[in-house]
Amino acid sequence: MNLISARYAFISAYLKGEETRSVNREHINEILQRSANIQDALEIISDTDIGGYLLDQPIKTFDDADNYLWIYMGECLKRLEGFSIPPEMSRIISLYVEKYDVLNIRIALRMFSRRAISSMIPLGTIHDREYLEEMSAAREKDKVSEILARCNLGDYIRTMEDINEKDRQSVSEGEVKLQNIYHQKVLKILKNMSDGHLLVHAFESIIDSANLQTIFRLSLGGSYTASAPVLSGGRVLPEDTIRELLTLRITEITGKLENTGYHMMSQDVAKGYEKDGKITIVDKVTEKYRFRLLKDLLSPRVLSTSNMLWYLLLKELEIRNLRLIFKILSDGIPAAEIRELVIAT
Repeated sequence: MNLISARYAFISAYLKGEETRSVNREHINEILQRSANIQDALEIISDTDIGGYLLDQPIKTFDDADNYLWIYMGECLKRLEGFSIPPEMSRIISLYVEKYDVLNIRIALRMFSRRAISSMIPLGTIHDREYLEEMSAAREKDKVSEILARCNLGDYIRTMEDINEKDRQSVSEGEVKLQNIYHQKVLKILKNMSDGHLLVHAFESIIDSANLQTIFRLSLGGSYTASAPVLSGGRVLPEDTIRELLTLRITEITGKLENTGYHMMSQDVAKGYEKDGKITIVDKVTEKYRFRLLKDLLSPRVLSTSNMLWYLLLKELEIRNLRLIFKILSDGIPAAEIRELVIAT
């Protein structure tokens, strides 16, 4: 076995081992049945990697738990960087982390237009170079652009210059443009990797799912407009198709998606909304379908760059689920009430 194969064998085995130590369906079911507070939940997941870490932290409130969840994610990434992993896998980590830089830029833009304070995510280059607090305090786009230049994130500066931070529509359109820049950058790099066809398939499907969430929300809310900002680079849904779907009712959308892999997703959204009339059905359904698709694509592979992408997506899901659970427990809401929102593996 050559050195590259040995590296893939080691890191693939490590990542699969970490997958078995993650919070699974059994943990979540037990939390939903037995937990009255955050500490109860932590005891139930004590045999997992994240649970063992959190039990050692001084967690009293949701804000404490939220902070340590993101610190934990950062520690997982540092642990990976300490291994001698294949360069392509290292590149996937870098691309993944940049997603949080883009998210933090978007949060800064929203604070401009809405004059509201929102927490930024302590991941990414901006955080690592200790500019996140400065970014959070920024109230002008020029200041944000200055920080991006310092952090070698210049790809996003031109779009920042075109945004009117006082205009919510301009901010909304700018957010989508920033995401599109990031998506095109990721897709270009993934195409040239080994197993790139799988990685591209997964990432393009994530874009499709995000666009469908927008389409479903607007349709169910009665807002039929082809001018809504949409993400480019999806796998099944080109932009002209998305524009058409944005003008249709949910029953018409379901019909248009009949020959795609998203037909059942659309049916479930329509049925769920008809049953209880809650727009939250969109996220419940689309996120579960997206995760199932990604799992089927990426999880079965061995000695593959896809192992790294799957691990990162799985850890992200784990943190999403725990943030949701800890929040409702800290607010005194019965855990069973969020059962449909949790995506279990």
